[in-house]
Amino acid sequence: MSRKTLLTFNAGSSTVKIGLFGLSADGPARIARGAIDFRHTPLTLRVSTGKTELEFMLGSQPDDDLTGILGETIAVFDRHFDIGELSAVGHRVVHGGDRFDGAVRLDVNSIAAIEALTALAPLHQPQSLRLIHAMGRLRPGLSQTASFDTAFHRSNDALARRFAIPRALHDVGIKRYGFHGLSYKFIASELARIAPETAGGRVVVAHLGSGASLCGLRNGLSRDTSMGFSTLDGIPMATRCGAIDPGVLLHLLMREGQTPAALEDLLYHECGLLGVSGISADSRDLLQSDAPQAKEAIDLFTFRIAGEIARIATTLGGLDAVVFTAGVGENQPAVRAGVCDRLGWLGIGLDPTANAANVREISVSASRIAAFVIATDEEQVIAEENVAVLGIR
Repeated sequence: MSRKTLLTFNAGSSTVKIGLFGLSADGPARIARGAIDFRHTPLTLRVSTGKTELEFMLGSQPDDDLTGILGETIAVFDRHFDIGELSAVGHRVVHGGDRFDGAVRLDVNSIAAIEALTALAPLHQPQSLRLIHAMGRLRPGLSQTASFDTAFHRSNDALARRFAIPRALHDVGIKRYGFHGLSYKFIASELARIAPETAGGRVVVAHLGSGASLCGLRNGLSRDTSMGFSTLDGIPMATRCGAIDPGVLLHLLMREGQTPAALEDLLYHECGLLGVSGISADSRDLLQSDAPQAKEAIDLFTFRIAGEIARIATTLGGLDAVVFTAGVGENQPAVRAGVCDRLGWLGIGLDPTANAANVREISVSASRIAAFVIATDEEQVIAEENVAVLGIR
C-alpha cells in the first residue's frame, strides 16, 4: 500500500519553499524540502533531504500561471522521493486580516476572502494565490488549506493592535496585525519542549531573515510584535526600512515628487541593510566588508533590534529569555553578539564560545536573561495545521 503524503508551500514575494511530508498516526514527518527562486532564470528547484542536496533545472517560465512550474516540481518529488498517495496541500498565506484566526480549508469563499486582503500584503498575497490556483488546476479534487502568518498574533491585546488614528479608520482594518506568525508558533512549541520553565515566562523571539521582526511571548502566546499593519514596520531588514517617521513619506510624496509606486519600491526594495550600506542586502557580505558603511548598517540593525526587544519587554512586564531564529538569527554570531551587548544592562550575559558555535543556549549560566538559538520550521507548522484542519492521518 502506498504511503500518504502532503505538500506544503511557503511563498515569499519572489521565492517559494516546498515541504514534502509523510503522514502517520504520529503526525506529519518531513521527507524532503525544496526551494525555487523566481528571480533567477532558468528556474532551478533545489531539493534537500538533510543528507544530500540536489538541483533540477525547470523548463517552465515564471509568470502569473504557475501550473507548469508546480507540475514539474511535483514530478521531481515523485520521481526521487515517491510521493505515493498525495493527500493534501498546505499553503502559507501572509495576511488573514481579522477574517481568519487559524488555518482553514480552502474553498471558493475562503479563497475569495484571501484575495480581498491582497491590498494589505501586495508582495506576498498574490504569490500564495497563484500557488493555490495552480494547485487547484493540477489536482482539482485535492484538499488544500491555508495557514496565516497573522493568526498567531490575534492574542495581542486590543491596545497593542491600535494606532493613534481616528476610530473609523481602525474599524475598517487600519491596525497592527503582525507577521511571521508560523515561525513564532513553531518557536513557542519548540521552546516549550526544550525549556518548559522558560517558555512559560516572558520571551522575545527575534526572527531575523531577509524579512525580520520580533515577537513578545508570555506563556507561549503572542502579546506584542514589531511588525504592524504591513511587513515594512519594525526593525530594519535586508531591503525594507522598518519603522520610519510618516513625515518622511509625506515629504517624499509632496516635496520630492515621488510617485506612490516609486515610494513603494523604495521602501520595500532599496532601504534596510542595502540602503544604509550601499553595498549589499546580505548581512554576510556586510560582516566581511571593511567599508565603514557596512559596519554602520550592521550597527543600526543590532541597535534597532535591541531597542525593540526592550520596548516589547515593557509589554511583557519583564524579560526572561531572548530567542534568535531564521537565517540571520540562526547563523550570524556577530549579529547576536551586537544585540546582546546592547542589552547587557538588562542582565544578558553571552557566552562567546557558545555563540560562535551556534549552539542552542548561548548565554552564560549566571545570565539573568537566557539567550537561545533555535532553528525555525514554518513548513512543519503548515503541515501540522493542514492535518488538524482536514483530520487526515
